Amino acid sequence: MILWTVGIVLALYIIICVFFYFFQEKLIFYPTQLEKAYQFGFREQFREVNIPTTDGTNLHGLLFKAPASKGLVFYLHGNAGAVSSWGQMAYVYTSLQYDVFILDYRGFGKSEGSIVSEAQFYEDVQTAYDQVKKNYSEQHIIIIGFSIGSASAARLAARNNPGMLILQAPYYSLTNLMQHISPAAYAILPPFVFKYKFITYQFVEETKAPIVIFHGDKDEVIYYGSSLKLKEHLKPIDELVTLTGQRHNGINENAEYIRRLRSLLAGD
Repeated sequence: MILWTVGIVLALYIIICVFFYFFQEKLIFYPTQLEKAYQFGFREQFREVNIPTTDGTNLHGLLFKAPASKGLVFYLHGNAGAVSSWGQMAYVYTSLQYDVFILDYRGFGKSEGSIVSEAQFYEDVQTAYDQVKKNYSEQHIIIIGFSIGSASAARLAARNNPGMLILQAPYYSLTNLMQHISPAAYAILPPFVFKYKFITYQFVEETKAPIVIFHGDKDEVIYYGSSLKLKEHLKPIDELVTLTGQRHNGINENAEYIRRLRSLLAGD
């Protein structure tokens, strides 16, 4: 009887591990998909950008143009939605004379395919960056990553030479975030089942460009302590800006964020 019980428990444990390994994309990413014929409607001037990847998948993004542009904001959005909604914040940057490119990850918006690995995710971001940066001086490119996009933004900044890296509501690492959200689940799952590590802290350490982190102290999704931990990996010239009372969403519209952003971009 004891052996039978142990066998049942072991079988259930294996099933849980297998399920988590093969279906974790469903737990991490919540894309909004758009028809190829979907028509965007924004006040700002923009154009659609199609980006072929090495495996033949086409990625899609929107490039918003600013009058008398001083440079480019390369924006990596969160784990849900599509550029149809994320594009609504483009005015924040175009009003400061920066073009804005927003990439939809695989399976998001009009981008084809699906996300299957962390390495693929990073490669797609680099491919998009390589194409879009051709028309800009890299010292006038600002990489911004929000939430799930923060690790890939930091990695991109570490492996290229942008003028600045801005992280909005970043996590220390995705595994650290899971440990914080669900310590019991994290404790019972073996490390090899976590396909997405997203080690933001390591990429932050490797980034030579100036880094500014913005995080709301009332963030209900990614705990504010993540940024306090990241602060320990920053260079002396880098900065953590606490947005008092700010929750997870809405950082781009936060008055203090816009004020600090205007100051950061004034010298470019």
